[in-house]
Amino acid sequence: MAENGAFEKRREGVPCWVDAHLSDVEAGKRFYGELFGWTFQDAETEEEAAAGESVRACLDGEPVAALVRKTDGRMPTVWSVYFHTPDAAALTARIRAGGGQVVTPPHPVGDLGSAALAADPDGAVFGLWQPGRRTGFGRRGAPGAFAWAELYTRDTEAANAFYGDLFHDALFGPDASPDFGRARVSDVFPAEMPPHFLVHFLVEDVAAGLATVARLGGRVRVPPFEASYGRVAVVSDGQGASFALLQR
Repeated sequence: MAENGAFEKRREGVPCWVDAHLSDVEAGKRFYGELFGWTFQDAETEEEAAAGESVRACLDGEPVAALVRKTDGRMPTVWSVYFHTPDAAALTARIRAGGGQVVTPPHPVGDLGSAALAADPDGAVFGLWQPGRRTGFGRRGAPGAFAWAELYTRDTEAANAFYGDLFHDALFGPDASPDFGRARVSDVFPAEMPPHFLVHFLVEDVAAGLATVARLGGRVRVPPFEASYGRVAVVSDGQGASFALLQR
């Protein structure tokens, strides 16, 4: 997560960080380093390690993601998205009131900020980050960096109501420019796929990105398709963590 001031003041509900939970972080460094041109910094403090930053991924020296070593093999191998909030405790109370669940209550991470995990009424899990010294992305919307989060859900109207209440200004407020969309699971994935968030990284050429993913031992999960926000392909790394490549 970047130092304060790296970006303009964020509205509550703006995606501000992503991380991947992996069994083999070194393999993850090789895969994502070649795919996106990331470099990596090991956690330098106990607070960074407590934040889950086994290694921080950087693009042109700016933090863009973290690779986290799984401490329990039963944990899913996934990419997760975190939404900015100025008050994690108040937001988790609203999540409960809206029919969601709090998976991990807000907890301080040294002076870096406070983190929490929650699930919406359909079961999709997402993170919250209340910034302290760390605010989130140092870079976004550039090739090799986060560009979009798509929620795949069974009921888009219910999702719009739930997240619209939580993150109204970020999604629907004046001058809103959201990078968070909602779609039915069956639009892209088999209907039995659980609701989930799919992290998208920007690439200059989806076809070239797919070739690199295959060469590095990843898999194409969903071939390229046109979405309202660009050309998308869903892939997974060599350990099974799924994400999307986005060309605009």
